[in-house]
Amino acid sequence: MARVQPDRIRNVAFISHQGAGKTSLVEALLYRAGVTSRKGSVEEGNTVSDYDPEEQRRRLSLNTTVLPCPWESYTFNFLDTPGYFDFVGDVLGALRVAEGAVVLVEAASGVQVGTEKVWRLADEAKLPRLCFVSKMDRENADFNRCLTELRERFGNRVAPIQVPVGQAEDFRGVVDVLEGRAYLQEGDGSTAADVPPEVAAAVTQAREALEEAVAATDDDLTAKYLEEGSLSADALRRGLAAAVRQGAVVPVLCGSAVGGGGLDQLLEGIRTLLPSPQEVAPQANLVEGGEAVAPGEGPAAAYVFKTMADPYVGRLTLFRVYRGVLSSDSTLRNSVRQKDERIGQLYVLRGKEQEAVDALGPGEIGAVAKLQHTQTGDTLCDASAQVRLEPVRYPEPKLALAAEPVARGDEEKIFSGLSRLAEEDPTCRVERDPVTGETLLKGLGEMHLDVVVSRLKEKFGANVELRTPTVPYQETIRTKVQSEGKHKKQTGGRGQYGHVFLELEPLPTGGGFEFVDKIFGGAVPKQYIPAVEKGVRETMAEGVLAGYPVVDVRTTLTDGSYHPVDSSEMAFKIAASLAFKKAFEQADPVLLEPVMRVRVEVPETFMGDCIADLNKKRGKILGMNPDGGMQVIEALVPQAEMFRYATDLRSMTQGRGDFEMTFDHYEEVPAAIAEKIIEASRVRAS
Repeated sequence: MARVQPDRIRNVAFISHQGAGKTSLVEALLYRAGVTSRKGSVEEGNTVSDYDPEEQRRRLSLNTTVLPCPWESYTFNFLDTPGYFDFVGDVLGALRVAEGAVVLVEAASGVQVGTEKVWRLADEAKLPRLCFVSKMDRENADFNRCLTELRERFGNRVAPIQVPVGQAEDFRGVVDVLEGRAYLQEGDGSTAADVPPEVAAAVTQAREALEEAVAATDDDLTAKYLEEGSLSADALRRGLAAAVRQGAVVPVLCGSAVGGGGLDQLLEGIRTLLPSPQEVAPQANLVEGGEAVAPGEGPAAAYVFKTMADPYVGRLTLFRVYRGVLSSDSTLRNSVRQKDERIGQLYVLRGKEQEAVDALGPGEIGAVAKLQHTQTGDTLCDASAQVRLEPVRYPEPKLALAAEPVARGDEEKIFSGLSRLAEEDPTCRVERDPVTGETLLKGLGEMHLDVVVSRLKEKFGANVELRTPTVPYQETIRTKVQSEGKHKKQTGGRGQYGHVFLELEPLPTGGGFEFVDKIFGGAVPKQYIPAVEKGVRETMAEGVLAGYPVVDVRTTLTDGSYHPVDSSEMAFKIAASLAFKKAFEQADPVLLEPVMRVRVEVPETFMGDCIADLNKKRGKILGMNPDGGMQVIEALVPQAEMFRYATDLRSMTQGRGDFEMTFDHYEEVPAAIAEKIIEASRVRAS
C-alpha cells in the first residue's frame, strides 16, 4: 500500500444520534467508491463496520471503526462512531484524531437529543463539519423541517448547499446549489441534469442564503457581494471552503444510503470542504518547553486513540500519526509512561480486515499489535525528541454495579477479564470495594455494562451477574461507656482465662481508631496487651450493629486480671471482643452512610422535576446556577439513593441531563431506615 501525502488525506468522524444511519451511509460510500463489491446491511449483520458479534446481535455500533476509502487521488479515513451515548468514549477518541466531521440527521426524525450532544462535542473539539440529512427516501422525510430545526438549534451558520429533488418515496436526487445542476439517481451513481422546475425557486433561495452566509465570513467577499449583488461560482466555492474550515459555516447536504442519491456529492464535499491534516493548527506539546507538533517531516509522533482485543493477533493499538514516519520493526518511546515500545508489524485497518504496511506517515491512521505498556491516550514518539500530545478527557463512570460470579471459584478470572476490558475502554472501571469486598463494574449506563458482561463471557469464558452494590455503611458510637469482658473456660487440664475492663468513647469524625493502655500494676501482663488490641480491631472490622466496620472510637484498657496458668493471648483476645461488643451496644450506637456531592446539569425545562427527584432521594439542595444555557444543581445525596441515578436522570430529561458525583462525607442514617438495614443484616446472618 503506497504512502499517502497529508494534503490528500481526510480523516472524518461520522457522528449522530442513534439510528440516523451512519453505518449504512459509510457502507454505501465504500461501495460507491469501489472499495467493496457489495453493499452490506445493518439488519443482516454483514456491514464492514459492524463486525463485532455484539454489534451484529444488537444491530447497532458499539465501537469506532476505521474505514479507509480511496476516492480519486485521495484517501478518506472514515471513522464510524457509536450513536448510543453509553459509548461516547469511542466518539471522543474519533473526534480527537479527525480533522472534520459529518453530522447525520435522519430526514423523518429531525434533530434529536443525540444530535445536540454530538454537535456540542464537535464544537468542543473545534472541528469543521458537514451536516448530512440521511434517509431522504424514507416515509415522512422532510428536508425543510430538518433544516429549520438545525438553524433553530445551531444558528444561521447552518446553510444548505443542496436541495433534494423530491423526498420520501419520490426522492430522485439532489441539486448542487453552487453549480446550479441536478444530479439524479441512476443505478448506483448519478447523472447530471438541468434543475427541475419544481425545485428552481428553492434552489434560488438557497443560493442567496448561502451567498449571504459566506460573504459575512470574509471582508473582501462582503465588499464584492455588496458591490455586485452576488458571488461567482468560483468565489463562492473558495469562500465556502474557507468558511467551513473556520467553523463559520456548516453546509447541509442530503441523500440516501439505500438508493445512492447524493453520495457522489457527499464524497466531493468531504474532499473540497473539510481540511486535510496540513490545514489545521499544530498539536500542543505537553512536554515542558516542547515545540508544537505540525504535520510533516521530523521525529515521529503518534497519538493512541483506541485499544482493542483481537482474537488473532492479541491486543491491537490504534494510533494516528501526527508527525514523521512510523516504521515496522522499530522502537519508539511512550512519553507518558517513559517506556520503550518495540513496534512490530504495522497495519491499516478496514473493519476487521488488516493490511500489513511497512510505514505510516503524517495524517495516516494505523494499528500495531502486542505493545507491552501503551494504553489509550498515550503518545508514541522518537526518544530523541519526546512529545506528549493532549489526551482525551473521558467522562467519569455514572453507574456502578456489583459483579458476582455465576460459578464459584471464578472470582480471579472475572476480575482479570474485566480489568483487561477496562484497558480497552477508558469510560469503564473495575474496582474492589475495600469495605464490602465486592467487585464493582462502573460505566456510563446499563447498556454499557451489559455489553461489557457479554464481552467478558465471549472473550474470557466467565459469566457474571450484575446487581445493586452493597452500600459501605459504617458504625460508630455517640456516648462514653465502660464494660467488662471475661472469658473463662475449664474443661480439664489447662483452661482459658482472660479478663479486661474497657472504656469506649467517640472520636471526632475522621478520627479513626485509637487504643490506649492504662494498665497499672500488671493487672494485665504486657505480653497480653497486643492480644487485647487485636481482639478489639477484629471486632470493629466485623461490626456490631449490622456487620459494618466501626469507626471513630477510642478504646482504653483500664483494668483486668489474669491466671498464671490458664491465661493466653487467645483468651484475652476473646475477652476484649466480648467487652467491646457489650460496651458498643450501650454507647448509643448509630449507623453511618456515605453522602455524595452531586452536580447535575439539566435544561431549565427539567429543573423542577430533577429537584423534586433529588428531594425524594433524601438530597439536600445546595444551590442552582445557570451555565451555558443549562442549569446546574448542586446537592448532597446519600449514596444508597444514587446507584441507578444515571438511568433515572436520562429518563427524566429525555437524555439531555448529565451529572457528576464524588464522595463527600459520612453522616448518620435516619433511625427508621437504620432499623431496616439492621434487620436485613440479621436476616442475612441467620
